Amino acid sequence: MEQAELQLLVEKISIESFGKQFNHQASFNPRLRSTGGRYLLGSHNIEINKKYLDELGEKELIGIIKHELCHYHLHLEGKGYQHKDQDFKKLLKKTGAPRFCTQLPGREVKRAVKKILIFQCTKCQLIYRRKRSIDTNRYVCGKCKGKLKKLKEVSLE
Repeated sequence: MEQAELQLLVEKISIESFGKQFNHQASFNPRLRSTGGRYLLGSHNIEINKKYLDELGEKELIGIIKHELCHYHLHLEGKGYQHKDQDFKKLLKKTGAPRFCTQLPGREVKRAVKKILIFQCTKCQLIYRRKRSIDTNRYVCGKCKGKLKKLKEVSLE
């Protein structure tokens, strides 16, 4: 699919699903990585990630276009166009547009191994549980200003 075909498809979906004209540009943006598409507030243009068409097909592409058109039409009407707004959620439901696009295959988010670091004050024995390490030469106990020592590191897998 080329840019011109995408433009025609967006205009067609806008008329069929929303009953309104799409009067701006729709284009493929090869720099998009983590999203299926985006609506640009300043220019009112829509950019689409072509990888979604190539890897997941035209049905997914149409869902992304409908989602971006929801942003487009609501913004131009001065209504709530953000994901959190009720106007946006209602229009998504009415047009059958997805709230989020499907994740591309092979692009799973890698979860960091969660750990808890346990420090103890040598003076008052107060325990500190932290997600991030601290420099025990630089930081002291907040209660008594005593020296801190690292007790252990607990993995939460």
